[in-house]
Amino acid sequence: MKFNIGYNNLRHLWPEINMMKVFKFGGASVNTIERIQNLAAILSGRETGNLLIVISAMGKTTNALEKVVEAFYAGKKDEALELFRQVRIVHDDLVKFLLVKNALATDQQLIGIYTEAEWLLHDKPVRDFDYYYDQVVCIGELLSTTIISAYLNEMGIANTWVDVRDIFRTDDQFRDANLDWNYTSSNVEQVIKPLLQKGTVITQGFIGATDENESTTLGREGSDYTAAIFANMLDAESLTIWKDVEGVMNADPKQFPDAKIISELNYDEVIEMAFYGAQVIHPKTIKPLQNKDIPLLVKCFLDPEIPGTIIHTQTLKGLPPIIVLKTGQVLVQLHSKDFSFVGEKPMGRLYEILAALHVKPNLVQSGAVSIQVCLDDRPEKIDKLAITASELFDVELEKNLTMLTIRHYTKEVMDTLINGKKIKLLQQTPETVQVILSN
Repeated sequence: MKFNIGYNNLRHLWPEINMMKVFKFGGASVNTIERIQNLAAILSGRETGNLLIVISAMGKTTNALEKVVEAFYAGKKDEALELFRQVRIVHDDLVKFLLVKNALATDQQLIGIYTEAEWLLHDKPVRDFDYYYDQVVCIGELLSTTIISAYLNEMGIANTWVDVRDIFRTDDQFRDANLDWNYTSSNVEQVIKPLLQKGTVITQGFIGATDENESTTLGREGSDYTAAIFANMLDAESLTIWKDVEGVMNADPKQFPDAKIISELNYDEVIEMAFYGAQVIHPKTIKPLQNKDIPLLVKCFLDPEIPGTIIHTQTLKGLPPIIVLKTGQVLVQLHSKDFSFVGEKPMGRLYEILAALHVKPNLVQSGAVSIQVCLDDRPEKIDKLAITASELFDVELEKNLTMLTIRHYTKEVMDTLINGKKIKLLQQTPETVQVILSN
């Protein structure tokens, strides 16, 4: 049953109303003992039922596991095992500091998770890098949720730990897997809903599994997406994403210290922000919420009393300039070999190449005989793109560029941000300007 209360009321009353909710805690919110204890404090004042919690890997664990995969795939088995041992040490130490009654059982559960990766690391790579990436990197979420679930139970916050790979069925497009919505929805109905009637459920973000029980990931920062999928399938009253900022801001405060919080946004605006590379909300997160009109709350785990940002369907006006800065960009310049027009067929072939490589262009601009494409610098993808595209075009690459996007821009803001930079490419509409810059 949905309660017909206004958004402004919801954002103040949601801790007290005993409705189905989904919480998501990112890696920064659980990267120290103190922050894990703070998570318990946030949860301690509410009912244990009707709450599903999605938790990411702790801190920089994903980055550490990526280094494990890179070493393994490069044939450096001993280095990979040593790097993985360091990950083990960090999590084993957390158990020692956080747990008493549940320490032994948690240690045993962790050993099973460690073994899942270690048997693979003792072998030699015979499949694509992306496959091994998913098998190893998924370990981070399993470790964090195991420890936090045990700690919350010890603190009197009853919960059930669930391996999301038993719930989320995906295809085998490793590192960017697609969800089987029907199969997953059936699992949620049969497994998750009965557990929620008994108390809180804790599970992982970012990961799933194929029908052959091979681990997959949903794309980097996919934990938000996981939480949104659960919110959709559970008909949740709201999804709350807990972050280390006061809410959604008009720019990354690490890049722009004078960034301001935006108290309200609508789904369309956030989709635009995510599409252009803003890191606050994962690009795929909004659609499952929008389909069922589920409000998204972005709250600060450092101070839960701060109102944060609410994202909904309502039309908004008077938004400030929203600034997104993406570094590590590559400009691929494609020129027809015989100076013929770049028409439907060459453009179609280019998009076929991009689709085959699972590459999403950040910006595309075409002229009479040339096409310019801006992409994230993923060397293995860029090299394949350049080689394949060279069959049709003369190809030039320019790296180490920055893409600046400003929504609701003003000339003053635009001039300030591009001052002293060389413009390589510019696209402009009445609402949005995008500029590719070099120093």
